[in-house]
Amino acid sequence: MPVALIILAAGQGTRMNSDLPKVLHQIGGAPMFVHALEAGRALDADRRVLVVGHGAEAVSAAARAYDPDIEIVVQGEQLGTGHAVKAAREVLEDFDGDVVVLYGDTPFIRPETLQAMVDARAEFDVVVLGFEAADPGRYGRLIMDGKNLNAIVEAKDADDAELAVTFCNSGVKMTSGANLFALLDTIGNDNANGEYYLTDIVAAAAKTGQSATAITCDEAETLGVNSRADLAHAEAVFQARARSDAQENGVTLVAPEMVFFALDTVIGRDTIIEPNVVFGPGVTVETGATIRSFSHLEGCHVGSGAIVGPYARLRPGAELANDAHIGNFVEIKNSQIGEGTKVNHLSYIGDASVGDGTNIGAGTITCNYDGVMKHRTEIGARAFVGSATMFIAPVKLGDEAMTATGTVVTGDVPDGALAISRPEFQTKAGVARKLFEKLKAAKAARDKGQ
Repeated sequence: MPVALIILAAGQGTRMNSDLPKVLHQIGGAPMFVHALEAGRALDADRRVLVVGHGAEAVSAAARAYDPDIEIVVQGEQLGTGHAVKAAREVLEDFDGDVVVLYGDTPFIRPETLQAMVDARAEFDVVVLGFEAADPGRYGRLIMDGKNLNAIVEAKDADDAELAVTFCNSGVKMTSGANLFALLDTIGNDNANGEYYLTDIVAAAAKTGQSATAITCDEAETLGVNSRADLAHAEAVFQARARSDAQENGVTLVAPEMVFFALDTVIGRDTIIEPNVVFGPGVTVETGATIRSFSHLEGCHVGSGAIVGPYARLRPGAELANDAHIGNFVEIKNSQIGEGTKVNHLSYIGDASVGDGTNIGAGTITCNYDGVMKHRTEIGARAFVGSATMFIAPVKLGDEAMTATGTVVTGDVPDGALAISRPEFQTKAGVARKLFEKLKAAKAARDKGQ
Protein backbone atom coordinates (compact mmCIF):
# COMPACT_ATOMS: atom_id res chain seq x y z
CA MET A 1 0.00 0.00 0.00
CA PRO A 2 1.46 3.41 -0.95
CA VAL A 3 2.09 5.78 1.97
CA ALA A 4 2.15 9.56 2.14
CA LEU A 5 3.47 11.73 4.96
CA ILE A 6 1.92 14.99 6.06
CA ILE A 7 4.20 17.04 8.33
CA LEU A 8 2.49 19.89 10.15
CA ALA A 9 4.92 22.81 10.41
CA ALA A 10 2.78 25.94 10.26
CA GLY A 11 2.87 27.14 13.88
CA GLN A 12 4.68 30.24 15.07
CA GLY A 13 5.93 28.86 18.37
CA THR A 14 5.57 32.04 20.41
CA ARG A 15 7.13 30.44 23.50
CA MET A 16 10.42 30.15 21.62
CA ASN A 17 10.62 33.98 21.70
CA SER A 18 12.33 33.92 18.32
CA ASP A 19 12.18 35.55 14.90
CA LEU A 20 12.97 32.13 13.46
CA PRO A 21 10.01 29.80 12.78
CA LYS A 22 9.93 27.16 15.49
CA VAL A 23 10.48 24.18 13.18
CA LEU A 24 13.71 25.73 11.83
CA HIS A 25 15.41 25.59 15.21
CA GLN A 26 17.98 22.84 14.98
CA ILE A 27 18.46 19.54 16.76
CA GLY A 28 21.54 17.58 15.80
CA GLY A 29 22.47 20.13 13.17
CA ALA A 30 19.16 19.83 11.27
CA PRO A 31 15.86 21.73 11.48
CA MET A 32 13.58 19.85 13.84
CA PHE A 33 10.98 19.12 11.14
CA VAL A 34 13.66 17.21 9.21
CA HIS A 35 13.78 14.64 12.01
CA ALA A 36 10.12 13.83 11.40
CA LEU A 37 10.77 13.50 7.67
CA GLU A 38 13.76 11.28 8.34
CA ALA A 39 11.66 8.93 10.48
CA GLY A 40 9.10 8.74 7.69
CA ARG A 41 11.83 7.89 5.18
CA ALA A 42 11.90 4.37 6.62
CA LEU A 43 8.37 3.86 5.28
CA ASP A 44 9.60 4.61 1.77
CA ALA A 45 6.79 7.16 1.49
CA ASP A 46 5.61 7.83 -2.04
CA ARG A 47 4.59 11.40 -1.22
CA ARG A 48 5.87 13.86 1.37
CA VAL A 49 3.83 16.97 2.12
CA LEU A 50 4.87 19.82 4.41
CA VAL A 51 2.17 22.18 5.69
CA VAL A 52 3.69 25.61 6.32
CA GLY A 53 2.32 28.87 7.65
CA HIS A 54 4.41 31.17 9.83
CA GLY A 55 7.69 31.88 8.03
CA ALA A 56 6.46 29.87 5.06
CA GLU A 57 9.16 31.05 2.66
CA ALA A 58 12.05 30.20 4.98
CA VAL A 59 10.58 26.85 6.02
CA SER A 60 9.86 25.93 2.40
CA ALA A 61 13.41 26.77 1.34
CA ALA A 62 14.88 24.65 4.13
CA ALA A 63 12.57 21.75 3.25
CA ARG A 64 13.48 21.79 -0.44
CA ALA A 65 17.18 21.95 0.42
CA TYR A 66 16.72 18.69 2.32
CA ASP A 67 14.21 17.04 -0.02
CA PRO A 68 13.81 18.60 -3.49
CA ASP A 69 10.73 16.44 -4.16
CA ILE A 70 8.79 17.51 -1.07
CA GLU A 71 5.41 19.11 -1.73
CA ILE A 72 4.66 22.36 0.09
CA VAL A 73 1.18 23.61 0.98
CA VAL A 74 0.31 26.74 2.92
CA GLN A 75 -2.15 26.95 5.79
CA GLY A 76 -3.30 30.55 5.42
CA GLU A 77 -4.89 30.77 8.85
CA GLN A 78 -3.91 28.68 11.85
CA LEU A 79 -7.29 27.16 12.75
CA GLY A 80 -6.18 23.93 14.38
CA THR A 81 -4.56 20.65 13.42
CA GLY A 82 -7.57 19.42 11.45
CA HIS A 83 -7.58 22.60 9.42
CA ALA A 84 -3.83 22.20 8.78
CA VAL A 85 -4.27 18.67 7.46
CA LYS A 86 -7.10 19.80 5.18
CA ALA A 87 -4.62 22.19 3.53
CA ALA A 88 -2.87 19.09 2.14
CA ARG A 89 -5.98 18.04 0.25
CA GLU A 90 -4.98 20.12 -2.77
CA VAL A 91 -2.03 17.80 -3.45
CA LEU A 92 -3.28 14.51 -1.99
CA GLU A 93 -6.95 14.45 -2.94
CA ASP A 94 -6.32 11.82 -5.64
CA PHE A 95 -3.74 9.86 -3.63
CA ASP A 96 -4.70 6.18 -3.40
CA GLY A 97 -2.95 5.03 -0.26
CA ASP A 98 -2.49 5.58 3.46
CA VAL A 99 -1.54 8.87 5.07
CA VAL A 100 0.48 9.40 8.26
CA VAL A 101 0.20 12.76 9.99
CA LEU A 102 3.32 13.85 11.88
CA TYR A 103 4.36 17.09 13.58
CA GLY A 104 7.35 19.24 12.77
CA ASP A 105 7.95 20.03 16.43
CA THR A 106 7.82 16.38 17.56
CA PRO A 107 11.14 15.09 16.24
CA PHE A 108 11.68 11.73 17.93
CA ILE A 109 9.07 9.31 16.56
CA ARG A 110 11.02 6.18 15.65
CA PRO A 111 10.76 4.48 12.24
CA GLU A 112 9.89 1.24 14.05
CA THR A 113 6.91 2.95 15.65
CA LEU A 114 5.62 4.18 12.30
CA GLN A 115 6.01 0.67 10.88
CA ALA A 116 3.91 -0.68 13.76
CA MET A 117 1.19 1.79 12.76
CA VAL A 118 1.40 0.59 9.16
CA ASP A 119 1.04 -2.99 10.35
CA ALA A 120 -2.03 -2.09 12.44
CA ARG A 121 -3.70 -0.50 9.41
CA ALA A 122 -4.14 -3.98 7.98
CA GLU A 123 -6.78 -4.55 10.66
CA PHE A 124 -8.14 -1.10 11.60
CA ASP A 125 -9.50 1.85 9.65
CA VAL A 126 -7.87 4.49 11.86
CA VAL A 127 -4.64 4.11 13.84
CA VAL A 128 -3.58 6.49 16.60
CA LEU A 129 -0.20 6.67 18.33
CA GLY A 130 -0.38 6.69 22.12
CA PHE A 131 1.99 6.53 25.08
CA GLU A 132 1.89 5.76 28.77
CA ALA A 133 2.42 9.12 30.45
CA ALA A 134 4.29 9.48 33.72
CA ASP A 135 2.22 12.62 34.33
CA PRO A 136 -0.91 12.53 32.15
CA GLY A 137 -1.85 16.09 33.12
CA ARG A 138 -3.42 17.93 30.21
CA TYR A 139 -2.99 15.16 27.61
CA GLY A 140 -6.00 13.67 25.89
CA ARG A 141 -6.82 10.19 27.20
CA LEU A 142 -7.15 7.16 24.92
CA ILE A 143 -10.09 5.09 26.09
CA MET A 144 -9.49 1.51 25.00
CA ASP A 145 -11.56 -1.66 24.94
CA GLY A 146 -8.99 -4.35 24.27
CA LYS A 147 -7.40 -3.43 20.96
CA ASN A 148 -10.24 -1.09 20.05
CA LEU A 149 -9.97 2.65 20.61
CA ASN A 150 -13.38 3.80 21.76
CA ALA A 151 -12.68 7.53 22.21
CA ILE A 152 -10.13 10.27 22.74
CA VAL A 153 -11.22 12.40 25.69
CA GLU A 154 -9.57 15.74 26.33
CA ALA A 155 -8.43 16.25 29.92
CA LYS A 156 -10.76 19.21 30.44
CA ASP A 157 -13.73 17.08 29.37
CA ALA A 158 -12.79 13.90 31.24
CA ASP A 159 -14.53 12.52 34.31
CA ASP A 160 -12.63 11.08 37.28
CA ALA A 161 -12.45 7.57 35.80
CA GLU A 162 -11.15 8.89 32.49
CA LEU A 163 -8.63 11.15 34.20
CA ALA A 164 -7.22 8.07 35.93
CA VAL A 165 -6.23 6.68 32.51
CA THR A 166 -2.51 7.14 31.76
CA PHE A 167 -2.62 6.05 28.11
CA CYS A 168 -2.44 9.37 26.24
CA ASN A 169 -2.75 10.77 22.74
CA SER A 170 0.41 11.78 20.87
CA GLY A 171 -1.48 13.44 18.01
CA VAL A 172 0.01 11.15 15.32
CA LYS A 173 -2.69 9.55 13.15
CA MET A 174 -2.90 7.16 10.22
CA THR A 175 -5.73 6.21 7.88
CA SER A 176 -6.35 6.11 4.15
CA GLY A 177 -6.06 9.42 2.34
CA ALA A 178 -9.64 9.30 1.09
CA ASN A 179 -10.95 8.48 4.55
CA LEU A 180 -8.86 11.18 6.20
CA PHE A 181 -10.32 14.01 4.14
CA ALA A 182 -13.83 12.58 4.26
CA LEU A 183 -13.68 12.47 8.07
CA LEU A 184 -12.23 15.98 8.28
CA ASP A 185 -15.21 17.26 6.29
CA THR A 186 -17.52 16.05 9.06
CA ILE A 187 -15.81 17.70 12.06
CA GLY A 188 -16.68 21.16 13.32
CA ASN A 189 -15.03 23.86 15.38
CA ASP A 190 -17.59 24.14 18.16
CA ASN A 191 -15.05 24.51 20.95
CA ALA A 192 -13.54 27.23 23.12
CA ASN A 193 -10.79 27.99 20.59
CA GLY A 194 -12.95 27.81 17.48
CA GLU A 195 -10.48 25.37 15.91
CA TYR A 196 -10.74 22.14 13.92
CA TYR A 197 -9.01 19.30 15.76
CA LEU A 198 -7.52 16.28 14.01
CA THR A 199 -8.33 14.32 17.17
CA ASP A 200 -12.03 14.52 16.30
CA ILE A 201 -11.66 12.13 13.36
CA VAL A 202 -11.73 9.18 15.80
CA ALA A 203 -15.23 10.09 16.99
CA ALA A 204 -16.26 10.83 13.41
CA ALA A 205 -15.02 7.40 12.32
CA ALA A 206 -16.97 5.68 15.10
CA LYS A 207 -20.19 7.34 13.90
CA THR A 208 -19.78 5.64 10.53
CA GLY A 209 -18.97 2.26 12.03
CA GLN A 210 -15.24 2.38 11.35
CA SER A 211 -12.72 0.66 13.61
CA ALA A 212 -9.88 2.42 15.41
CA THR A 213 -6.92 1.32 17.50
CA ALA A 214 -3.92 2.84 19.27
CA ILE A 215 -0.30 1.76 19.01
CA THR A 216 1.94 2.30 22.03
CA CYS A 217 5.33 4.02 21.92
CA ASP A 218 7.74 5.19 24.58
CA GLU A 219 6.83 8.58 26.02
CA ALA A 220 10.25 9.96 25.01
CA GLU A 221 9.29 9.57 21.35
CA THR A 222 6.43 12.03 21.76
CA LEU A 223 8.57 14.83 23.18
CA GLY A 224 7.40 18.14 21.72
CA VAL A 225 9.51 21.29 21.48
CA ASN A 226 7.76 24.49 22.52
CA SER A 227 10.43 26.51 24.32
CA ARG A 228 14.18 27.04 24.47
CA ALA A 229 14.30 24.75 27.48
CA ASP A 230 12.46 22.06 25.47
CA LEU A 231 14.96 22.59 22.64
CA ALA A 232 17.93 22.05 24.96
CA HIS A 233 16.29 18.93 26.38
CA ALA A 234 15.56 17.64 22.86
CA GLU A 235 19.20 18.16 21.87
CA ALA A 236 20.29 16.16 24.92
CA VAL A 237 17.85 13.37 24.02
CA PHE A 238 19.09 13.31 20.43
CA GLN A 239 22.74 13.19 21.47
CA ALA A 240 22.10 10.40 23.97
CA ARG A 241 20.42 8.35 21.22
CA ALA A 242 23.16 9.08 18.70
CA ARG A 243 25.91 8.10 21.12
CA SER A 244 24.16 4.90 22.06
CA ASP A 245 23.59 4.00 18.40
CA ALA A 246 27.25 4.68 17.58
CA GLN A 247 28.45 2.42 20.38
CA GLU A 248 26.05 -0.35 19.37
CA ASN A 249 27.47 -0.10 15.84
CA GLY A 250 31.02 -0.72 17.04
CA VAL A 251 32.33 2.83 17.56
CA THR A 252 34.50 3.58 20.59
CA LEU A 253 33.58 6.81 22.38
CA VAL A 254 36.24 7.47 24.99
CA ALA A 255 33.95 9.93 26.81
CA PRO A 256 30.48 9.63 25.21
CA GLU A 257 28.98 12.65 26.96
CA MET A 258 31.67 14.84 25.33
CA VAL A 259 31.02 13.85 21.70
CA PHE A 260 28.34 15.61 19.65
CA PHE A 261 26.74 14.20 16.50
CA ALA A 262 24.56 15.57 13.70
CA LEU A 263 21.46 13.85 12.37
CA ASP A 264 23.26 12.53 9.29
CA THR A 265 26.62 11.61 10.85
CA VAL A 266 27.89 8.22 9.63
CA ILE A 267 30.70 6.55 11.59
CA GLY A 268 32.25 3.21 10.63
CA ARG A 269 32.95 0.43 13.10
CA ASP A 270 36.21 0.37 15.05
CA THR A 271 36.54 4.12 14.82
CA ILE A 272 37.84 5.75 17.99
CA ILE A 273 36.46 9.15 18.95
CA GLU A 274 38.17 11.01 21.77
CA PRO A 275 36.54 13.66 24.02
CA ASN A 276 35.31 17.08 22.86
CA VAL A 277 34.72 16.19 19.21
CA VAL A 278 31.89 17.91 17.29
CA PHE A 279 30.37 16.50 14.09
CA GLY A 280 28.47 19.06 12.03
CA PRO A 281 26.17 18.05 9.17
CA GLY A 282 27.42 15.93 6.29
CA VAL A 283 30.20 13.87 7.86
CA THR A 284 31.13 10.30 6.97
CA VAL A 285 33.97 8.52 8.76
CA GLU A 286 35.09 5.14 7.46
CA THR A 287 36.09 2.15 9.56
CA GLY A 288 39.11 2.21 11.84
CA ALA A 289 39.68 5.96 11.82
CA THR A 290 40.70 7.94 14.89
CA ILE A 291 39.23 11.36 15.67
CA ARG A 292 41.25 12.98 18.40
CA SER A 293 40.16 15.50 21.01
CA PHE A 294 38.86 18.99 20.26
CA SER A 295 38.35 18.41 16.55
CA HIS A 296 35.45 19.84 14.54
CA LEU A 297 34.24 18.13 11.34
CA GLU A 298 31.59 19.31 8.89
CA GLY A 299 30.69 18.34 5.32
CA CYS A 300 33.67 16.01 4.96
CA HIS A 301 34.71 12.42 4.34
CA VAL A 302 37.38 10.64 6.39
CA GLY A 303 38.89 7.47 4.97
CA SER A 304 39.60 4.20 6.72
CA GLY A 305 42.48 4.31 9.16
CA ALA A 306 42.86 8.08 8.93
CA ILE A 307 43.83 10.11 12.00
CA VAL A 308 42.33 13.55 12.62
CA GLY A 309 43.43 15.91 15.36
CA PRO A 310 43.78 16.82 18.09
CA TYR A 311 42.50 20.35 17.51
CA ALA A 312 41.86 19.82 13.80
CA ARG A 313 39.12 21.37 11.68
CA LEU A 314 37.69 19.70 8.60
CA ARG A 315 35.43 22.05 6.65
CA PRO A 316 33.00 21.27 3.81
CA GLY A 317 34.61 19.54 0.85
CA ALA A 318 37.46 18.00 2.82
CA GLU A 319 38.18 14.47 1.52
CA LEU A 320 40.74 12.38 3.37
CA ALA A 321 41.91 9.15 1.75
CA ASN A 322 42.77 6.05 3.76
CA ASP A 323 45.50 6.45 6.40
CA ALA A 324 45.83 10.21 5.93
CA HIS A 325 47.02 12.12 9.00
CA ILE A 326 45.64 15.56 9.85
CA GLY A 327 47.24 16.92 12.99
CA ASN A 328 46.96 19.64 15.58
CA PHE A 329 45.73 23.08 14.53
CA VAL A 330 45.34 22.04 10.90
CA GLU A 331 42.39 23.23 8.80
CA ILE A 332 41.32 21.49 5.59
CA LYS A 333 38.68 23.02 3.31
CA ASN A 334 37.44 21.85 -0.10
CA SER A 335 40.55 19.74 -0.58
CA GLN A 336 41.48 16.14 -1.33
CA ILE A 337 44.22 14.65 0.82
CA GLY A 338 45.86 11.53 -0.61
CA GLU A 339 46.38 8.11 0.91
CA GLY A 340 49.00 8.11 3.66
CA THR A 341 49.61 11.85 3.30
CA LYS A 342 50.48 13.80 6.45
CA VAL A 343 49.51 17.35 7.31
CA ASN A 344 50.46 17.27 10.94
CA HIS A 345 51.06 20.79 12.24
CA LEU A 346 49.65 24.31 12.09
CA SER A 347 48.69 24.39 8.41
CA TYR A 348 45.83 25.55 6.19
CA ILE A 349 45.05 23.54 3.06
CA GLY A 350 42.17 25.09 1.12
CA ASP A 351 40.96 24.51 -2.46
CA ALA A 352 43.73 22.01 -3.07
CA SER A 353 44.53 18.45 -4.03
CA VAL A 354 47.43 16.60 -2.40
CA GLY A 355 48.67 13.28 -3.79
CA ASP A 356 49.44 10.04 -1.99
CA GLY A 357 52.34 9.76 0.43
CA THR A 358 53.12 13.46 0.60
CA ASN A 359 54.37 15.26 3.71
CA ILE A 360 53.20 18.80 4.37
CA GLY A 361 55.47 20.69 6.76
CA ALA A 362 54.34 22.86 9.67
CA GLY A 363 52.93 26.28 8.89
CA THR A 364 52.14 25.55 5.24
CA ILE A 365 49.40 27.66 3.67
CA THR A 366 47.68 27.44 0.30
CA CYS A 367 46.92 31.08 -0.43
CA ASN A 368 43.71 30.39 -2.31
CA TYR A 369 41.81 33.70 -2.26
CA ASP A 370 42.74 36.86 -4.14
CA GLY A 371 39.96 38.96 -2.63
CA VAL A 372 37.52 38.15 -5.42
CA MET A 373 38.03 34.54 -6.60
CA LYS A 374 39.24 31.24 -5.19
CA HIS A 375 42.14 29.41 -6.88
CA ARG A 376 43.40 25.84 -6.57
CA THR A 377 46.74 24.41 -5.55
CA GLU A 378 47.82 21.00 -6.86
CA ILE A 379 50.46 19.11 -4.89
CA GLY A 380 51.68 15.81 -6.32
CA ALA A 381 52.37 12.39 -4.82
CA ARG A 382 55.36 11.62 -2.58
CA ALA A 383 56.26 15.29 -2.41
CA PHE A 384 57.91 17.02 0.54
CA VAL A 385 56.69 20.47 1.48
CA GLY A 386 59.05 22.31 3.81
CA SER A 387 57.74 24.17 6.81
CA ALA A 388 56.32 27.66 6.30
CA THR A 389 55.79 27.18 2.57
CA MET A 390 53.29 29.55 0.97
CA PHE A 391 51.58 28.38 -2.23
CA ILE A 392 50.28 31.38 -4.17
CA ALA A 393 47.45 29.72 -6.07
CA PRO A 394 46.89 28.78 -8.82
CA VAL A 395 50.08 26.75 -8.72
CA LYS A 396 51.30 23.15 -9.06
CA LEU A 397 53.96 21.15 -7.25
CA GLY A 398 54.92 17.98 -9.12
CA ASP A 399 55.30 14.40 -7.95
CA GLU A 400 58.36 13.79 -5.76
CA ALA A 401 59.10 17.51 -5.78
CA MET A 402 60.25 19.49 -2.75
CA THR A 403 59.99 22.98 -1.36
CA ALA A 404 62.63 24.41 0.94
CA THR A 405 61.56 25.78 4.30
CA GLY A 406 60.21 29.31 4.06
CA THR A 407 59.61 29.16 0.32
CA VAL A 408 56.93 31.23 -1.41
CA VAL A 409 55.80 29.23 -4.46
CA THR A 410 54.60 31.54 -7.22
CA GLY A 411 55.07 29.23 -10.21
CA ASP A 412 54.69 25.59 -11.15
CA VAL A 413 57.33 23.17 -9.89
CA PRO A 414 58.12 20.16 -12.14
CA ASP A 415 58.27 16.56 -10.95
CA GLY A 416 61.34 15.87 -8.84
CA ALA A 417 62.40 19.54 -8.66
CA LEU A 418 63.31 21.64 -5.62
CA ALA A 419 61.65 25.02 -5.18
CA ILE A 420 63.45 27.59 -3.05
CA SER A 421 62.84 31.32 -2.72
CA ARG A 422 64.51 33.11 0.17
CA PRO A 423 65.87 36.63 0.55
CA GLU A 424 69.59 36.95 1.15
CA PHE A 425 70.42 36.40 4.83
CA GLN A 426 72.16 39.38 6.41
CA THR A 427 73.32 40.51 9.87
CA LYS A 428 74.01 44.15 10.78
CA ALA A 429 76.27 44.57 13.77
CA GLY A 430 74.91 46.63 16.67
CA VAL A 431 71.73 47.64 14.90
CA ALA A 432 69.43 45.70 17.25
CA ARG A 433 70.87 47.41 20.37
CA LYS A 434 70.54 50.86 18.80
CA LEU A 435 66.97 50.12 17.71
CA PHE A 436 65.97 48.94 21.19
CA GLU A 437 67.44 52.10 22.75
CA LYS A 438 65.53 54.25 20.30
CA LEU A 439 62.24 52.44 20.98
CA LYS A 440 62.68 52.60 24.77
CA ALA A 441 63.34 56.33 24.59
CA ALA A 442 60.20 56.85 22.51
CA LYS A 443 58.15 54.82 25.00
CA ALA A 444 59.52 56.78 27.96
CA ALA A 445 58.66 60.06 26.26
CA ARG A 446 55.12 58.84 25.55
CA ASP A 447 54.62 57.67 29.14
CA LYS A 448 55.92 61.00 30.52
CA GLY A 449 53.47 62.89 28.34
CA GLN A 450 50.54 60.91 29.76
